[in-house]
Amino acid sequence: PAPEPAVPQSMSPDEDVQRLLIQFRDEAGESLGSPFDVPVNITPDKLQLVCNALLQKDEPVPLAFFVHDAEIVASLEKTLAGQTVETEKVLDIIYQPQAVFRVRAVTRCTSSLEGHTEAVISVAFSPTGKYLASGSGDTTVRFWDLSTETPQFTAKGHRHWVLSIAWSPDGKKLASGCKNSQIFLWDPATGNQIGRVLTGHSKWITCLCWEPLHINPECRYLASASKDGSIRIWDTLMGRCDKILTSHTQSVTCVKWGGNGLLYSSSQDRTIKVWRSQDGVLCRTLQGHAHWVNTMALSTDYVLRTGAFEPAEATINPQDVSGSLAELKDKAQQRYDQVRGQEPERLVSGSDDFTLFLWRPAEDKKPLERMTGHQALINQVLFSPDTRIIASASFDKSIKLWDGRTGKYLTSLRGHVSAVYQIAWSADSRLLVSGSSDSTLKVWDAKMKKLAIDLPGHADEVYATDWSPDGQRVASGGKDKCLRM
Repeated sequence: PAPEPAVPQSMSPDEDVQRLLIQFRDEAGESLGSPFDVPVNITPDKLQLVCNALLQKDEPVPLAFFVHDAEIVASLEKTLAGQTVETEKVLDIIYQPQAVFRVRAVTRCTSSLEGHTEAVISVAFSPTGKYLASGSGDTTVRFWDLSTETPQFTAKGHRHWVLSIAWSPDGKKLASGCKNSQIFLWDPATGNQIGRVLTGHSKWITCLCWEPLHINPECRYLASASKDGSIRIWDTLMGRCDKILTSHTQSVTCVKWGGNGLLYSSSQDRTIKVWRSQDGVLCRTLQGHAHWVNTMALSTDYVLRTGAFEPAEATINPQDVSGSLAELKDKAQQRYDQVRGQEPERLVSGSDDFTLFLWRPAEDKKPLERMTGHQALINQVLFSPDTRIIASASFDKSIKLWDGRTGKYLTSLRGHVSAVYQIAWSADSRLLVSGSSDSTLKVWDAKMKKLAIDLPGHADEVYATDWSPDGQRVASGGKDKCLRM
């Protein structure tokens, strides 16, 4: 066997400081090196030096350390203060790699973009953060130029409110669905419509979702959910409906396309259904909610959204990802596998019954955890990009954070004085932004679990919020018809 890298037996000259035997373990519980003894007042910086020496990586990675689920922030001693510890036993310290890049907190409104003549209902950055699109009650979809922060194209075609927009994971197409049950596809480079209008739903479109890039780098198929109770899969190249999935008895509120070829749909009939996307077969129905299921999130949402784009390699001026389809597919597959790890995708659902459920929908129709604590309906739920934290936004004015693996309650973020509508994570999973009907945006520090920055500026309720995948900007839109950056 290779010799163990030398770790000094004693790390401090004070001989009277209490010492402990510690053993580093990764999140899966695999041990790293052998146990060694450290002073009890060791700091995370010192732990980081030792742990990186044991990992023998060319580039040291930033790490966070945990003892019995509590993070070591100041020193091991302070973290252990509230815990009972047997000093004779070896103490396990779990290390967690953190994002190698840091997203700066957005601190001010750089511009207020006027153009829409009615409320802004949805805003979304393209997968690399190169383009920003917004859908509005004025029936248009607008594309904005991010380098100059000015309106670029106004896409006209819908004849009713634009309720939902979705970027293809290669960033080359935007789909929009309206209250008139029509779906349009747009080219962000020109603002022109692509192909023909996709019609077939009998009631309005509630949600749109593209097939993941690593399954099909052509980004050919699009799933739509509708108030008519059906989910449709569209072939966007041929401009026709490929499959219709029916089994829900009421409006479908949300649809997600998982990375392993499964589709998930949530509905006002209180169920979540799992479908095979290849042939449209219903695999299982997840039951447990006592009221409408409003929202869902996958642990892999962020990596599926960004496809082949790696935020750590982002440039100041966002570019489209270049490479052949096969290269893009491989890159997206690698990123997906890395985020997903050994475990199957996890799904979290939020409902009008004030609860959330955490599921492993590919394997089991029983939930992992029922997450209670909100005192009003849940509007949106999101996994952090690193999948470790779930954030939920509610009409009870709070945002709650939960453990992304177990669903255990972590904390509540309070500060909004009215309902919280939408939330968005920064690419490094350290910050969270929320938009509320109290007309403010707030940026929260997920580590310190407190408010970082308050962003007033809107004149009325903030309906839609998004943080660009490269971490550079936050966009928000709402009832005051303005888009703010």
